[in-house]
Amino acid sequence: MDPYSIPDLSVAMSAAKVQNQVAESVMAKTLDVTEQGGQALIDMMRSSMERSVNPAVGGNVDVRV
Repeated sequence: MDPYSIPDLSVAMSAAKVQNQVAESVMAKTLDVTEQGGQALIDMMRSSMERSVNPAVGGNVDVRV
């Protein structure tokens, strides 16, 4: 076995570990953003359902000049 291959393998394994950690962090952030977007959509749907149940809400605008 070539004595230089062990350090090379160590460096390659370390680089692969870092790449995996970065990929995991990016996926976790993507999941968080997706969950926030989903929650915002649910909140928007609930507010629109509230308006459809009470159609008078938000139907008029009071303006004074």
